[in-house]
Amino acid sequence: MNNFKIYLSILIVFLCVLTTSSVIAQSLPQNLSNINVDDLSDSQIREMLQKAQSQGLTDDQVIQQAQNNQLPASQVQRLQSRISDIRKKDGNTTDYNNNNKNNSNTGFNNGIDTTNNRRSNSRQNYEDTTRTQKKPFDLFVDLRPKIFGADLFRNSTNNSFEPNLRLATPLNYILGPDDHLVIDVYGNSLTHWDLLVSPEGNINIPGVGILNVAGRTVEQATTLIKAKLAANRYAIGRGTNIAVNLGNIRSIKVILQGQLVRPATYTLPSVSTVFNALYLARGPNDIGSFRKIELIRNGRIIRTLDLYDFLTKGSRKDDITLRDQDIIRVPPYGTRVELKGEVKIPALFETLPGETLQDVINFAGGFTDLAYTDRIKTVEKSNKQRRITDVFEKDFNTHIPKPGDVYTVDAILDRYENRVIIKGAVFRPGEYELQNGLTVSQLIKNAGGLKEDAFTNRATIIRLNPDNSTQQLHFNVADILNNKSPDITLQREDSVLVASVFDLRNKYTVTIKGEVRKNGVYAYADSMQVSDLIIRAGGFAEGASAKRIQVARRTFNSDPSLPNAETSLVFSVDIDASLKSGDINFTLKPFDIVSVYSLPGFEVQKTVRVEGEVMYPGTYAIQYKNEKISNLVSRAGGLTASADIEGSSLKRDNNAVLGVDKSKIDTLALNKERADRLKRLQHTYKDSTLNANEDTTQFRNNYIGINLKKILQKPGSNDDLILENGDVLRVPKQQQIVKINGEVLYPSAVVYGGGKTFKEYVLNAGGYSPKALKRGAYIVYPNGTVKGTRSFLFLHFHPKVKAGSEIYVPKKPVSQSGVAQAILAYTTGLASLAVVILGILKK
Repeated sequence: MNNFKIYLSILIVFLCVLTTSSVIAQSLPQNLSNINVDDLSDSQIREMLQKAQSQGLTDDQVIQQAQNNQLPASQVQRLQSRISDIRKKDGNTTDYNNNNKNNSNTGFNNGIDTTNNRRSNSRQNYEDTTRTQKKPFDLFVDLRPKIFGADLFRNSTNNSFEPNLRLATPLNYILGPDDHLVIDVYGNSLTHWDLLVSPEGNINIPGVGILNVAGRTVEQATTLIKAKLAANRYAIGRGTNIAVNLGNIRSIKVILQGQLVRPATYTLPSVSTVFNALYLARGPNDIGSFRKIELIRNGRIIRTLDLYDFLTKGSRKDDITLRDQDIIRVPPYGTRVELKGEVKIPALFETLPGETLQDVINFAGGFTDLAYTDRIKTVEKSNKQRRITDVFEKDFNTHIPKPGDVYTVDAILDRYENRVIIKGAVFRPGEYELQNGLTVSQLIKNAGGLKEDAFTNRATIIRLNPDNSTQQLHFNVADILNNKSPDITLQREDSVLVASVFDLRNKYTVTIKGEVRKNGVYAYADSMQVSDLIIRAGGFAEGASAKRIQVARRTFNSDPSLPNAETSLVFSVDIDASLKSGDINFTLKPFDIVSVYSLPGFEVQKTVRVEGEVMYPGTYAIQYKNEKISNLVSRAGGLTASADIEGSSLKRDNNAVLGVDKSKIDTLALNKERADRLKRLQHTYKDSTLNANEDTTQFRNNYIGINLKKILQKPGSNDDLILENGDVLRVPKQQQIVKINGEVLYPSAVVYGGGKTFKEYVLNAGGYSPKALKRGAYIVYPNGTVKGTRSFLFLHFHPKVKAGSEIYVPKKPVSQSGVAQAILAYTTGLASLAVVILGILKK
C-alpha cells in the first residue's frame, strides 16, 4: 500500500511537470530564430509578460521557453535586459495570477453534404463548414509583426463574407442540376410549378414538356419557358404572364489550395463568391500572397484577385460567383516589407512590381500625427548582413521596396523650438511663442499683465545652458516695466516666475472661541472688527456676555531674558449685544484670538435620574449647586419596602472621575470577553490577565461606591455627595444571588447564603481552574465598590461576600521572562557539544 502511494505521488508530479511544459510550449511561436528583440515595443513585451503571469509563469520560465524555441543567445540576453528594464520602470507592481485558463479544442468540420439541396440545408451546410477549431489561449502575444489583411479572415466574429442566401434571384445566375425553379403563371391562367433541374439539366413542365435549362442564366431560362408555354396555347403577353424564380439553391464543390490556413475541398452554396471560399479557409497563411490569388476554371486562370483593393478601397470587383469544381490557388508572396513606428497601421505589407514606398505608406493609412516625415530609416538585407539607409521624403514616390526591407517611422522630438513659459501672478500664465526679440515686458503683456497681488521687487528666470543644465536669473519687475532697468531678451525654454505676495507669507486668519455659535478659524480682512468676526461665527450663543470679550495678539518685541516676559498682548473689548456697533477704534490684526465668555449668572439646567426602588423614579432637575444624594431621595418620595439600600449605586459619567479617556474604555471593550463583563458589571477594570502586548492602563469604573444607608442616616455628611449633571442613582431590589466568573471551572450564579465564605462560593462554581490567579481574586459589590484579596506569605484573605455581589477570578499572567528560555538554549548547546566530543573520542 505504501509503495502504491509512492508510485501515485511520482505519477502526479510527472503529470504536473508535463502539463506545465505543454502550457509553456503553446505560449511562444514555434520558431523564434528570426526575431529581433529590439524591434519589439515595450507595450508588446508588457502584454507578453502579463499573459504569462496570468498563467502562473515566471520570467525565468519565459526566457527558458524562448531558448527552447530557437531564439538566438544574443537575443535571449537582450530579452532578459528588456524584461528587467520594464520591471524597474513598472516598479514590479504586476500581480501574479496562478489561475490557468483551459480551453478545449474542437475539430474542424468540412461539412461536405451533397445529398441535401434544399436552400435551408444549404445554409446549414455552410454554417457547419465554418465551425472552426478555437485556438488555444496564447499566453504570449505573437512576437512577429502582423500581416496586413490577415485579421480579415482570422477574426472569428467577422461574418462579412458569409453568402447571402435570402437575396432576390440574380438574373445572371447559371442554372445547373439540383436547382429548383419556381414558375408562377398568373393573369388569365393561374398555375404554380416547383420544378427540379435534373442531372441532365432538364425541367419537366407538366402538360408542356421537357426543357433544357442547364448552363443558362435565369433570365435566359425565363425567355425559353415563355416561348415554350406560348407554343402550348398559353396566352403569354395577351393577359397571361409568368414569373420564374430560384427556389432552393444547389451545392457546389470548390477546391482551395496553396498557401492557405486551411486548404481543402469545400461544399458551398452555389451563390458563393471567391471571398466566401477564402473566409472558410481562413485566408492566406503566413507566407501566402494577398495580392495574386488565382481563380482557375476549366484548367485556365480566369481571374486574379488583389485583396488590397478591398482592404484599402472597399472594392470587390473581382469577387465573382463560383462554379462547381472551381479552384482557388494562393501562391507564396513575392515581395514583403515591414512598416512600423508612427504609422496608423504598422504591419507587413506585400508589394507588386512598380509599387513604391509611398504606396506602402498609403496601405498603412498614412502617418500618425506625431510622425517625423522628413526621412524614414530603412534596414535592408543583403546576402551577408544588414545595412541601414535613409529614405528622404522627396524620394518616397520613387523608392522601390526590396524583399525583407524594414522601414521605421520615428516620432518627432518631445521638445519645442520656440517656447517660453510664464508662471505666477499674471492673468494668463502658460506657454507662449518665442517671437524674434521677445523680452520680459512683452511676455508679461502677452500674458494679460500682472495681477494686483504680484510681488514686483524680484522675479526669476530659469534658463537652459548649452549643456542643458539650468541657471537662475533675477530681475526687478517694477523697474523693467517702468523702464528704470534694461529689458531682458528671452531665449528658448526660458521660464519666468512672478511670485504673488500671498505666496511669500502665511495665510492671514483670525480665531474665535467661547460663547459663539460657530467656534473656528476665519480668513482675515483689513479693518475687521470684533463684531464682524462674531457675525461670521453665527452670532452670540445663549448666555454670552458682550461686555467681557478678550483679544489675544501676537507679540514681536518680548524680552526673552525676563522671566515674566509677555507671550501675547491681551485686550478687553466691549461691544453692543445687538452687534450694531462696537469699539470703532479697535480693529483686529492677523492671527488674533478672540475669546467670548458667558454671563456670570447664566446656568443651563442640569438633571439627574433616579431608578429602581423609590416612590417616584424619574428625571429631576438640580435645584441648587450643593444639592446632595439625600435631597434627591427625599424629592423622589423615599425608598420602597423592597429596596436594597446597601446595593444602591451612583453612576457618574465624568472623565474627571474616570481618570481616563472614554475612547480607551471603548477600545478595551472591543475584546469580547471584557465587553461581556462590561455589559454585565457596568464597569471596566484592570484585567490582570493582560499580556505584555496589551494595554495595561489602570481603568476606573464609572460607578461610585456609596453607602446609601449611612447617607440617609446622616444627611449632609461627607458620604452624602453633591450631585452632578447626568448622575444616575439606582436603588435595586433585594438581591438573592452571587455571580462567580473568570477562571473557575463552571462560571455560574449561586443563591446567596449568609454563612458561606468566599471559597465556598468558588467551589459552587466548580472550583479554581488550573490557570486561576487566586491571590488576584476580587469582588464587585452591587453599589460599585470593589474589594480585592489580601495576601500574607502563602495565606490569602478574601473579602466578605454580600448578596448581589460578583466574584471574579483572573487568569495567571503569561511570563515574559527570558531566563528559562536562555537556560534551555544553553543546556541544549552543551548537550550537543558533549555528543560531538564523545564521537571524536570513540574514533
